[in-house]
Amino acid sequence: MSYTQRRQFLWVLFLIGLALIAVVAQATTLARLRFQELVHYSYSIARVRCLHAESRVENGEIWTDTSFRVLVHNKGYLPEEIVVRQPGGKFQHLHSHVEGAPEFLPGEEVYLFLSGQPGHQFLITGWAQGTFRIHRNLRSGGETVTQDSAETPVFDLASESFTKAGVKNLSIDVFEQRVHREMLREME
Repeated sequence: MSYTQRRQFLWVLFLIGLALIAVVAQATTLARLRFQELVHYSYSIARVRCLHAESRVENGEIWTDTSFRVLVHNKGYLPEEIVVRQPGGKFQHLHSHVEGAPEFLPGEEVYLFLSGQPGHQFLITGWAQGTFRIHRNLRSGGETVTQDSAETPVFDLASESFTKAGVKNLSIDVFEQRVHREMLREME
């Protein structure tokens, strides 16, 4: 093998290595959190309405700050409006999708399990796991919640595999009772 061929071969190996590192570095794996863990690890839990979202680039990454109006406090203190920071989003002609990071539409109502403190941006505990979409039955007026991670494969430490599990179409009343029960369990 000539010097030029060896050099080309080494460059090809180097570029393949860089591509593999880039793929691995972008991977996101979420470990499943049980409902009681979501309640425990969250500073606050609230029913909120999405007002608007704004994306920006910081240190070469796209981040989205979503503003919400707090409708109901279930745990912790929150001001009337909060900002939740998430990785990914749309900035000019660029779109960055981060698996497991929820996206919100203006006017949408959700329950969020949040970490962070008032006066700062909040983060969603467990991303999709800490996001519960509210659905209203137009005929009955009844409301249900569905956890975003109910359709997202999440790594389950117990079974050592990726599984889809979570809250689906649970009535708001039962959901709020579960939150309250777990909060009481924390105090014991």
